[in-house]
Amino acid sequence: MSTENEVAVATTEVAPKAENNAENSTVIDFKMVTFSLADRDYSIDIMHVKEIAKASRFTYVPNTLPFVLGVYNLRGEIIPILDLRLFFNIPVPERDENKLENMLILAVDDQKFGVVVDKIDKVVGVQRSTIQPPHPLFGDINIKYIDGVVESNNRLYVLLDITKIFSSKEVAESHVAAHVQKAPSSEVNNVAPRQSAAQPAAGGLKAAASAVKAEAPKEAPIDLKFIKESLQNYSKFYVSPVNESWVTHRYSEWSEQGKKQIQNEADSKKYLETFWSTCTDSWWTKEYAAAVEKILPDNSAKQIIVWNPGCGKGMETYSLACVLKKRYPDSKIRIYAQDIDLLSVSNAALMSIPAKLATDWYGSYLTKKANGEYTFSQEIKDSIMFEYHDCKNANALPMVDVIFARDILSLLDEKSQEAVAADFLEKMKGNGIAIIGENEAMPSSLNFGEKTVGTLVAYSKD
Repeated sequence: MSTENEVAVATTEVAPKAENNAENSTVIDFKMVTFSLADRDYSIDIMHVKEIAKASRFTYVPNTLPFVLGVYNLRGEIIPILDLRLFFNIPVPERDENKLENMLILAVDDQKFGVVVDKIDKVVGVQRSTIQPPHPLFGDINIKYIDGVVESNNRLYVLLDITKIFSSKEVAESHVAAHVQKAPSSEVNNVAPRQSAAQPAAGGLKAAASAVKAEAPKEAPIDLKFIKESLQNYSKFYVSPVNESWVTHRYSEWSEQGKKQIQNEADSKKYLETFWSTCTDSWWTKEYAAAVEKILPDNSAKQIIVWNPGCGKGMETYSLACVLKKRYPDSKIRIYAQDIDLLSVSNAALMSIPAKLATDWYGSYLTKKANGEYTFSQEIKDSIMFEYHDCKNANALPMVDVIFARDILSLLDEKSQEAVAADFLEKMKGNGIAIIGENEAMPSSLNFGEKTVGTLVAYSKD
């Protein structure tokens, strides 16, 4: 989600207070959020207002009523967005999808909605007894949806009854759902001038919103949009053609578990748990080390240059160094291991080695210190240069034989994904390869050749 779409809460409440003067001494016992529609002042009981927000680029849902702008992912919760101006047949300027709309996030019963208005003013406190019954002069809005009118600071506010606006019987809800799903688009969009919101065809905003929620899950792209936004917000994971195939497949599994949304960081972590490549953040198994060795190309060069962006805490880099030494025993190995986690790359050279590695395939690359602890041989240590670097920035590396960059493309925005992958292609020698995440693919705009061994793919210059 772009920064334009991020919800910005901007509520300014007026604390209850006493208005004391010679003519009037009252206690404020009712607060309302005030806003404007077509330069006219309206208000809503603050008890129904959850927050004030700004957002744009709502996800369109086909075959809905004209005042339904679509749906929106509000921090993992999917809510319908409705335009009160269209609901009340008030003219609306032509929309710019990049322009932030003023929204009130409302809660009615157990449902949450977003309503778009012209301008949100402030929170006003009044005495409940000063609210007067509605007058027929407000003929452009059905009087049943007006709770009353109240004057404050020489401004007259029309107090809307949100409960009535959003309420409708089950019959009306069924009628609207059927109307939305079955009526031709020309009928759905044919709204007569000054149509009353009380007409049965509309069925109330709550019914329309229910129809939107019923319709939205049928649209896979809409659901995936929510997934994409949530993964980005909670895990800094960017969905693009690099990983979209996996995300789509994973979504089908996610749906089978009865889930449609990612509502928090824990959900996001759960969704991504099968994305990460084998042995991520752990020491490599003998089987995985053999798979990496097998995919490495023949190379008789005296020095093998390797670029390992996203090296993390170093377990991946040490494991890779051992495999490279086994694959190219007569060559000098040089690995540029980089990460944006300064603490990790600073501590990697001093990493403690579990004793159990000595009896695993790592054994021939370890030495035992005087205190009984194990460490990697000096040759393995000397082959690695850990450094802090963001691969999105210019990198003065020599031409490389191997790029080992598992899963890091998915943690970059789409523009950076393209740029970094292009940098891979530029820095690879003619016989070099690049290995990325097992559930990632190089951007199709770049001419990479592919060789697959098991779950690993080696990309080369085509």
